[in-house]
Amino acid sequence: MTNFIDTHIHLYDKEFENDLGHVVSRANSAGITKVILPGIDSSVWDSQSKVISGFPGFAYGCAGLHPTSVGSDWLRELDFALEKIENPGIVAVGEIGLDCYWSVEFLDQQIIAFEEQLRAAAKRDLPVIIHSRDATELIFKSIEKLKHLGLRGVFHAFSGSYETYRQIRKSGNFLAGIGGVITFKNSKLSQVVEKMDKEDIVLETDAPWLTPAPYRGKRNEPAYIREIATKVAGVLGCDLEEIAQTTTDNALRLFKIDK
Repeated sequence: MTNFIDTHIHLYDKEFENDLGHVVSRANSAGITKVILPGIDSSVWDSQSKVISGFPGFAYGCAGLHPTSVGSDWLRELDFALEKIENPGIVAVGEIGLDCYWSVEFLDQQIIAFEEQLRAAAKRDLPVIIHSRDATELIFKSIEKLKHLGLRGVFHAFSGSYETYRQIRKSGNFLAGIGGVITFKNSKLSQVVEKMDKEDIVLETDAPWLTPAPYRGKRNEPAYIREIATKVAGVLGCDLEEIAQTTTDNALRLFKIDK
């Protein structure tokens, strides 16, 4: 069996509450052996924890404050995230970052929260899961500011240019999370991925969103990681087993979890 790790999935989302067991069973049948569940804010913590405890050895948890959750109560939410980052079972700090697409009303606070969480990750020697939307240069500015901390992590839902990929490589020990966008008909991501080193790639679904072809229009789920992997393999001229092995090894190394 060819095995995979889905490095970014929201299995605690309400979209999965009625058939979560079946979703996990289909994932296991498709060779998905582990999944990483990013944090968002305090509102999802209980449901996220329930999924992790219900599927030990399969679901792994992260803690962090998502940039779109930075609002009027951002200090309380940041304190909550920083507290949860200290939990021993946490494998990454995320999903954190900057988002200038939905709103820039609290952009200054987003930057403060992002940098505080980068520091917390470095203190605990944890990788970070970075959300970047219409904020590439600001993201790199914060990373450069704190580069001395030896940051490492993954740029979630990477769909940037080759120049952005090169900038990621120069910024530290960061990988690119490749998801369903690479299968979209009008996406230019394939042209970037074909120039990338497979050692810099991990796979993700971001389910229940960003469903890959040929399932677009339906709810995304971890079993569909195979569609993403098949597309990546084709773009890089590798067989599926090589992509599965390399991206799995990359994920295990990044998150420091056992096979």
